[in-house]
Amino acid sequence: MRIVIPEKTVKFWGKGKSDQELAVSADFQRALTQEVMATELLRIKALIATTTLLALILWTVYLVAPEAVSRVWHGNLKPHYLYSVMVPFILFELWVHGAITRHMRQGRDLPIFRRYLGALIETSMPTIALALHINSMGSVAALGFVTPMAYFIFIILSTLRLDFWLSTFTGAIAAVQLFCMAIFYHPPTGDAEPSIYYHAARSLIILICGMLAGAVGHQLRRQFEASIKAATARDRITNLFGQHVSPQVVERLMAEGTKADSDIRRVAVMFVDFRSFTAGARTRTPQEVVDRLDGAFAVLVDILDRHGGIVNKFLGDGFMALFGAPLQAPDPAHRAVAAAREMLEANARINEAASWPLRIGIGIHLGEVVAGNIGSPRRKEYTVIGDTVNFASRLEALNKDFNSQFLISEAVRDALGEACRDAVSLGEVEVRGYERPMAVWRLA
Repeated sequence: MRIVIPEKTVKFWGKGKSDQELAVSADFQRALTQEVMATELLRIKALIATTTLLALILWTVYLVAPEAVSRVWHGNLKPHYLYSVMVPFILFELWVHGAITRHMRQGRDLPIFRRYLGALIETSMPTIALALHINSMGSVAALGFVTPMAYFIFIILSTLRLDFWLSTFTGAIAAVQLFCMAIFYHPPTGDAEPSIYYHAARSLIILICGMLAGAVGHQLRRQFEASIKAATARDRITNLFGQHVSPQVVERLMAEGTKADSDIRRVAVMFVDFRSFTAGARTRTPQEVVDRLDGAFAVLVDILDRHGGIVNKFLGDGFMALFGAPLQAPDPAHRAVAAAREMLEANARINEAASWPLRIGIGIHLGEVVAGNIGSPRRKEYTVIGDTVNFASRLEALNKDFNSQFLISEAVRDALGEACRDAVSLGEVEVRGYERPMAVWRLA
């Protein structure tokens, strides 16, 4: 698995896809299918509304100006002739709407042959209406009247299918049927070559319109894909790293990618804990406890963001932060110590105005860890594993023994060099879980 952001420039015909584009998750496919089917439902609603509106207009004209209707259709038009086409068409569209809705609820896509069959049936409706018009008003008048324009309604709305070939198929069906109706009902006689070219040219325009509608629908689909890929990548990063990851870090993770394979990273691991928090929480309401903790975390996490660190885990009244993973950092120890110093200063300022002062304990260790996505196939979490993590945790716990707030390991002290002149050696200290004493340093 590799999380990527789609390329800004997407090839129109979808050829030459990169490995990143091919790494599409099942979540993405489901989301895209839902979006495509949602636009299909919108197309069906538009067809039903348009057909209903045309039926109302036809009935109104027939009632208001029957003489005009009689002149145009030579007295041969009866509204129920056209309703015999419109009503079955509306019922058919309602049935398709119900079928698509059921498939969406089940998380399944419509079979492709059903899409093409539906396009064939829909596009044939204007052809049936044209045949009724020809019988009522003659072939020349009917072919030059409004009914052939109804094909454009289906072609335009086929854009919402978001499929180039379906729109092209719709245009092709409309073009072939119109040409066949023109030749069948208006066969060439005498000097008839221009007549064939005339009808062929009109059909060609309809076919081109179908292809253009397909091109627009295809481009809309690619934009849907780009949006859904970006949203899927952001959701996956949030699932892996938690909602506390800043938007800036998310953008960098999407740009650089995160690998599922575990790899070795040299990172600075920071553990932060609020000392005596549990005792203070006993005398306060749950809401007071949550508000105080949220307020403190908001300040500390903001400081971490500015120094390039991320909170990997919240641990009750504390957390574990990383510098150098998942994003590479050239100087993780410097960043971690600078963040810790600022966190201590910020907490001191907060305590001056707070009725419940909190004391922070911080421990930082630098070393190699195994970093990667750990968990079940359904739910994974990015984490780091190794002795570096364990020792950083033990280091923070030593603050209680030394009544200190900020302890670092010898590895951090060596990495900082002259930038850590205020470090005070606490000597070789017995650390729980370690056979030999470890060098520990205290910072102001």
